[in-house]
Amino acid sequence: MVHHIVMWKFKPEIAEEQKPELKRAMKENLESLVGKVPGLLTAEFVEEPITSSTHDIALVTTLEKAEDIAVYGSHPAHVAAADTYVRPYVTERACLDYE
Repeated sequence: MVHHIVMWKFKPEIAEEQKPELKRAMKENLESLVGKVPGLLTAEFVEEPITSSTHDIALVTTLEKAEDIAVYGSHPAHVAAADTYVRPYVTERACLDYE
C-alpha cells in the first residue's frame, strides 16, 4: 500500500468568505474519485488543519501500489476534478509519497 499526501495553500487573492464553499467542492469532488480511479483505495480531504500547519488544505490518499500514483495523476476523472476545483484556487503544492 502507498500513501500519497498533497498539500496546498490558497492563492492570496482568494477571499476568506469564498474558502468554505471552495473546500466543500474540493472535498466532494476529490473524495468521489474512490471507485473511479483504478488503484485508489481511500481519499480524505483535510479542510481544517491545526494552527501549526504550513498549508491550508490537504488530500491524504492510499493506493494499492506505487505505480498507481501515475495512473491516478493522469486519470481523466482526477484531471477534471483538479483542473476545475483545485488548481485555479491554490498555490504552493507540496507532495509526499511513502509505502
